[in-house]
Amino acid sequence: MMPDVSFGGLVVVSAVAFAVPLLLGLFPRLRLPSPVVELVAGVVIGPTVLGWVKPDDLVVQVLALIGLAFLLFLAGLEIDLRALRGRLLMFAAAGFGVSLALAVLSGFGLHAAGLAESPLLVAIILSSTALGVVTPVLKDAGESASDFGQLVIVAASIADFGAVILLTLFFSKEATSGSARLLLLAGFVVLLLVGGIAVARAGRSMRLSDALLRLQDTTAQIRVRGAVALLIGSVALAERFGLESILGAFIAGAILSLLDRDATMSHPQFRVKLEAIGFGFLIPIFFISSGVRFDVHALFASASTVARVPVFLVALLLVRAVPALLYRPMLDGRRVAAAGLLQATSLTFVVAAAQIGMELGVIGAATGAALIAAGLLSVLVFPLVALGLLGGGEGREAPAETAATPARS
Repeated sequence: MMPDVSFGGLVVVSAVAFAVPLLLGLFPRLRLPSPVVELVAGVVIGPTVLGWVKPDDLVVQVLALIGLAFLLFLAGLEIDLRALRGRLLMFAAAGFGVSLALAVLSGFGLHAAGLAESPLLVAIILSSTALGVVTPVLKDAGESASDFGQLVIVAASIADFGAVILLTLFFSKEATSGSARLLLLAGFVVLLLVGGIAVARAGRSMRLSDALLRLQDTTAQIRVRGAVALLIGSVALAERFGLESILGAFIAGAILSLLDRDATMSHPQFRVKLEAIGFGFLIPIFFISSGVRFDVHALFASASTVARVPVFLVALLLVRAVPALLYRPMLDGRRVAAAGLLQATSLTFVVAAAQIGMELGVIGAATGAALIAAGLLSVLVFPLVALGLLGGGEGREAPAETAATPARS
């Protein structure tokens, strides 16, 4: 017998998910990121304004959770582990180290000023970069394969990976010690890597390879089903280990990126198919649902709460943009500034981490709402200014040791 569930909320969310990119396509001069508009639309259809969708709608929330996992999965898939070497890795890693130091100082400063309850969680949030937003911006600007673009992508990859790891270590829902979480994390990563190696070796079997080739474009869509199985299995395994599910999704994407290197092992449209599932169905539901759950009343409850938004935005800019000064040996002044602005662009991780923090009770609804609002502004403002800087300079670049492989969005 089918469970008694209502699809009314999902109908509204699906209609909004269809309407947002269509409207943006009709008015291209607006140049608004789709996730931002989806989140705002979620606020409108949620209890704050129209009340068409409830925050506790079971169907919407389940699909939103899978959408978040798919978003982190695709973010992990963006990482080109072959590019994490040479000067790019050295500069990007040094920049992230400086970012962490600045983030910790900013977090404790905000805590001392009474603007944030958990300095460590705020520090982790401030150290992140929206790789899924930055990569398309670089591709649209024709910079994704340049030394500048590769440097920003590597830096964003390290920031994404580092932020997810730190969130898992310090703010997992399971009540275990930090050392125990570290051991669980190490065991989880090793287990996934061993599984990935086993899959890679099995893929070299002629019989299995022939079967994959035969089934990949049929109704079986075998490669897509395998990727989804890897995603769901990694998320379930992460939860079994007492770790955050977003870590399992992110690492699953990184492992698939590592395995999906040989043209004979992959289909040229494989990633396009995965993006169609994610961006065409599940991920918009996550952003719209986040808007439905966004506590506007908490944000505008007092002037002091609203004042936190620009403070958090400046902190985000300070933490992620200042370390870009380390890139001066490779980039000119305009591109250093553009790199800093792109690195300071963050939304996905801010939304996910803020929701986790509120669920754990380590930050209040007002702080969570202000952090998400700051993330929204960063996505709206920073990439546009960065594009202006990229369009206004010649872009001197020193040679860098990197494999010039186009980033995938």
